[in-house]
Amino acid sequence: MEIAALLLSHLQLPSWCRFTTRLPDFLALMKPRVMLLAVFTAFVASIIAPGHLDPRLGSIAILAIVAGAGAAGVLNMWYDADIDAVMCRTARRPIPRGTVSRVEALLFGIILAASAIAVLGFALNPMAAALLAFAIFFYVVIYTIWLTRRTRHNIVIGGAAGALPPVIGWTAATGGIGLEPLIFFLIVFLWMPPHFWSLSLYRTDEYARAGVPMLPVVAGRTETTRQILIYGLVLVPVSMLPWAIGLAGMMYGATAAGCGATFVVLALQLRRSSEADRRAAHRLFAFSIVYLFVLFAALLASKGPTDEIIDLAKTTLWR
Repeated sequence: MEIAALLLSHLQLPSWCRFTTRLPDFLALMKPRVMLLAVFTAFVASIIAPGHLDPRLGSIAILAIVAGAGAAGVLNMWYDADIDAVMCRTARRPIPRGTVSRVEALLFGIILAASAIAVLGFALNPMAAALLAFAIFFYVVIYTIWLTRRTRHNIVIGGAAGALPPVIGWTAATGGIGLEPLIFFLIVFLWMPPHFWSLSLYRTDEYARAGVPMLPVVAGRTETTRQILIYGLVLVPVSMLPWAIGLAGMMYGATAAGCGATFVVLALQLRRSSEADRRAAHRLFAFSIVYLFVLFAALLASKGPTDEIIDLAKTTLWR
C-alpha cells in the first residue's frame, strides 16, 4: 500500500505542479489590465441602472463579464501570436514564450467564453448573454481576424466591441437597453481610437515590423495627431450627456468637463510636438486610462453611497 501511494504521488504531483506554475500564464492570456477597465464600466452601468439588482446576481453578472472579456483576450492572443512574437511590447506574452501552446489557448478561450455566456444567460437574462456573445464574436472575428491586419480603421470599427461592456452591465441589471447605456457606449467608442493611436505613436516601428496597418504606420504622425484631436474634441460634449439628461449630477458634469479639457490640452500638445518627442504620446496614453476610470467613477459617485453599491461591491470582492 505504501509503495502504491508513493507511485501515485509521483504520478500526480508533477501534473499538479505544472498546472499551478502555469496558472499565471493562463491568467495573463486574459489581458487583465485591459479587461479590468472594461469590466469597471460594466460594473458602474449595472449599479446606476434603474431598479434593484440583487447583490448575488450582480456579482454573478460581473464575474461572467470578467470571464467573457478575458475569453476575448485569450482568443485575441491565440490568433495574434505571430504578431506578438515580433513586437517588444508583447514578445513576453505566454504563447510567444512557449509557456502556453496555441491549442491550449484556443481551448481555454472557447471554454471560458461559452461558460461566461451560459452563466449570464441562465443567472440574469438572455439579452445580456446575447450582447456578451456578440461582443466576444466582434472582438475576435471582426476585429482580430478580419480588421487588424487589413485596414487602418481597425481600431475605429473594432472599438465597438470594447464599448459594449457598459451596455452589457446595464442590460444584465434591467433586461433591456435604453438611451443611457447607448451614451456610455458612445463615450467609450469615441475614447478608444485616441487611446490606442497615442500608444501606437510611440510604438510605430513595432507595428510596422509586425505588418499591422495602424494609423501612424499608414497615414503618418501628422494625420494621426489630427485625428486624435478631432476625437478628443467630439468626446468632450458627448461625455457631458449623462449630466445633460439628468442621469448624473453637477459633480459628474464638472468632472467630465475638467477631464475633457485636460484630454484636449494633451492632444494639442501632442499635435504640436516633434516626431522625435515620444513623451507627449505617452502622456496622452497614460491619461486616457485615468480619464475613462475617473469618468465612470464620477458616474458611480453621482448615485451616492447607497446600500446597494456597498452590498454589490462586498459580494463581488469577497466572493
